[in-house]
Amino acid sequence: MGKKNMQSQCHPFAHPKHFLPRFLLVLVFSLFPTLSFPQTFDYGDALHKSLLYFEAQRSGRLPYNQRVTWRHHSGLTDGLEQGVRGLGGRYYDAGDNVKFGLPMAYTITLLSWGVLEFEDQIAAAGELQHALQAIKWGTDYLIKAHTHPHVLWAQVGDGDTDHLCWQRPEDMTTSRRAYKVDEENPGSEVAAETAAAMAAASIVFRRTNPHYSHLLLEHAQQLFEFGEKYRGKYDESIEAAKGYYPSVSGYLDELLWAALWVYKATATPPTSIMLSRMGRRMVEPLGPSPNSAGMSSMLASSSLLLW
Repeated sequence: MGKKNMQSQCHPFAHPKHFLPRFLLVLVFSLFPTLSFPQTFDYGDALHKSLLYFEAQRSGRLPYNQRVTWRHHSGLTDGLEQGVRGLGGRYYDAGDNVKFGLPMAYTITLLSWGVLEFEDQIAAAGELQHALQAIKWGTDYLIKAHTHPHVLWAQVGDGDTDHLCWQRPEDMTTSRRAYKVDEENPGSEVAAETAAAMAAASIVFRRTNPHYSHLLLEHAQQLFEFGEKYRGKYDESIEAAKGYYPSVSGYLDELLWAALWVYKATATPPTSIMLSRMGRRMVEPLGPSPNSAGMSSMLASSSLLLW
């Protein structure tokens, strides 16, 4: 059996059918002593644990101040199969080890938006530095994944093979293939959402790290121009994403969302003119704005950002 096939094999004990029943049994019994109904809610603790979760999801070479100490370096060779260095970072998606570009960029955008709206409250809870670190861990990777103005490496790993294996990131044996969008294989949704993430983060770091803020804004403008000029649904270029994070509403809503964040980060007249020109053309084909915000449609979030 060739090396490539060996790397795609799942160790028998890592398969969910062997591990999951035992794990669930232990989990259920471990919960009995702690089941209770709290009378009050500690939102500061909830914020603390939410940000701690992001540290547990880190991929790449972990820093010395990593608080989740049972996690170790992982995914260090991500991208090397395609000749790309620097893709060993970012966050793993959930309980799996795939690094999906669209949900991660969306997450970084919302983390940044949260800091912009509630910086004082996050600081009062003693979590501002952790929030900034969570954002920067994501944007550092996005910078490395944007290897050319019109090239974005948008996914690492394959969900089909990964979901057959219950493995720690440190022990991955499944495919670590990297996928990109470019001029010939466009992906307007993921390019625009990544532009939004970088633009929002550039505002967050404008005061404390102006050089980094400027770098993020430069990438954001390039990615928005790429997604707007070379239009196409990203899951038609990266079919490995279709079964997990498909393009539900097309790419016009992501382009509008990105345009708003780039405008918010720059407030330059050309961007303002372009935004007003694009707004009606983008929104009218999408119909009425939904009544809830979510990754499947950015119209509600865009409306909030405009409000």
